[in-house]
Amino acid sequence: MSLSTHVLDTAEGRPAVAVDVTCEFRDGDTWQVLDQRATDVDGRIGGLVERDDMRAGTYRLTFATGAWARAQGRDSFWPEVGIVFEVTAPDEHYHVPLLLSPYGYSTYRGS
Repeated sequence: MSLSTHVLDTAEGRPAVAVDVTCEFRDGDTWQVLDQRATDVDGRIGGLVERDDMRAGTYRLTFATGAWARAQGRDSFWPEVGIVFEVTAPDEHYHVPLLLSPYGYSTYRGS
């Protein structure tokens, strides 16, 4: 199992470069930070959690979308986007993308 993400700027039709992303694991009532990185030139981050470190449970990816939009000289309704998801099969790969526009976003479980 491993975890990856990517961000697509659907308003521009291209990858969203340099979006800060925090990956966390829920441990009881608290969130444990596992990784913090920015998307690359393809809007991607691979290996947020590697196979040996993945475990069943609840994860959260938080995308710093407001700061990214400001750096692009654009407005955004979303100061940040948090995607919370459940890992039930730690031996599988989880890819959680974010499709982002100024006033909307969507996500799905990719491959």
